[in-house]
Amino acid sequence: MKTSTRYLLAGGAAAAMALSFVSTAHAGAQVTITVPATAGAIPKFKAPKIFGTTFQADPGHDFTKGVHSRRDGILRGWITHVSGDKAEYEPIKWKKGTHTEGHFVGPPEGDVMAYASPIAKNVTYLSAFGCKASMQNMTVNRRTGLGNKSCSRPVLVKRAKQYERPALITVYKGKIVRVQEIYTP
Repeated sequence: MKTSTRYLLAGGAAAAMALSFVSTAHAGAQVTITVPATAGAIPKFKAPKIFGTTFQADPGHDFTKGVHSRRDGILRGWITHVSGDKAEYEPIKWKKGTHTEGHFVGPPEGDVMAYASPIAKNVTYLSAFGCKASMQNMTVNRRTGLGNKSCSRPVLVKRAKQYERPALITVYKGKIVRVQEIYTP
């Protein structure tokens, strides 16, 4: 029986999180989950398949008019460049591997499928690896494989400048309002 590393690691992280909740429950502590004030103002968009094998279309987007914002919604993609408060990002898809599970890939060289949007001041960034610089703590929802540790905007900007991390990128009114990392080992 083949068990993927991703599921083993995600399972371990979820077990550790469950144990921490149990220990706080026994200590009599209350657990409060806070939602950002702006979260209610953003409509609930339909999320794409996390490990979809095709690039998401953006009907009506004219790539010949330069790099500009994607329509409102959620894109499975990664941030490729950050300059000031503006981020460039592109769609990604899952490519199944022959010797491994696979990996995410962007559009082929020369294919113009890039977008650019400002990063909202109150962006919600949900990391799969915690907020510390070491990125050693897994903070993943076991069921979905998506990051669930809320980190600050500066952490998002710093990481986006260093790495192309697969994520679900939510755009609303021309701004990136949410980035939720997809866990990949």
